[in-house]
Amino acid sequence: MESRTLAEATTNGHTITVFGGTGFVGSRIVRHLSNHQFPVRIASRHPDRGHRQPGAEKPQLQFVEANIHDARSVADALIGAYGAINAVSLYRERGTETFHSVHVEAAQRVAAEAHRAGVKRLVHVSGIGADAAAPSRYVRKRGEGERAVRAEFRDAYLIRPAVMFGLDDAFLNTILNLLRRLPIYPMFGRGQTRLQPVYVEDVAEAVARLMARAETHPTIFEFGGPTPYSYEQLLRAIAHQAGFAPLLIPVPFVVWHALAWASEMLPAPPLAPHQVELMQIDTVPSPKMAGFAELGISPHSIEEILQRMLSGDESGAPANPP
Repeated sequence: MESRTLAEATTNGHTITVFGGTGFVGSRIVRHLSNHQFPVRIASRHPDRGHRQPGAEKPQLQFVEANIHDARSVADALIGAYGAINAVSLYRERGTETFHSVHVEAAQRVAAEAHRAGVKRLVHVSGIGADAAAPSRYVRKRGEGERAVRAEFRDAYLIRPAVMFGLDDAFLNTILNLLRRLPIYPMFGRGQTRLQPVYVEDVAEAVARLMARAETHPTIFEFGGPTPYSYEQLLRAIAHQAGFAPLLIPVPFVVWHALAWASEMLPAPPLAPHQVELMQIDTVPSPKMAGFAELGISPHSIEEILQRMLSGDESGAPANPP
């Protein structure tokens, strides 16, 4: 990293380095940080992707190449940074990219290098249900990652969003496409798993406000939308909003596990075993945890965003005012 560029990027002492800043949630976090007038250093293995995103031309944005699996690379991206955000996530394992290597080892590496670099504030994006003792490997590695982060950077904020949705997500759009194509919709189990989907822009605004707030008390935040649903209720709400009337058919989880196991033999598996496991776990925020209310944010409903999507409004919901 050239010293001249680095000096220009850190002139006010409040530059925020965002790892995974070109991803689904990371790119939103970058935009909201920018809206809060933070200079942002976007650290990614593919920084060229960031240049193609809306708003990439803003002078307070700096794109740097960084690999979270390499300590020197991480350290370079943190030079002079006031804050750091780890928004890197992995939803499907491929080769050496495993839940352990990304959610535990890399998370620990970012936290350790942030502490070594004198970073004042670290935000680690995890997920609701993270538990180092969980039977699901995905959930367990999320929990182990949180422990590893706190061991290296004890004042880190841990952020646990529920399943996130947005205009270009893989959650809401997938359900919509399936409802559009399938008059008979197979549900996971009896559709009783509880979910509280959260708008990705609300999560991004929450992270930006954590960076801007004066208090530095380390805590865990759990973020969910305004309404909890059973899986069946969620499907019916989405179908109603979109004008569909599907027949929802319960399919036992043992069948889904068999399908997921069989699909692993395909070049591009449509369903992974851990995805089936996650659909057996309730993912709603705990009332005992801090949430949007502590940050003055009123979360947007899935119906509101879905209505904008169906009407062709690509701007998304209006942001919560700072």
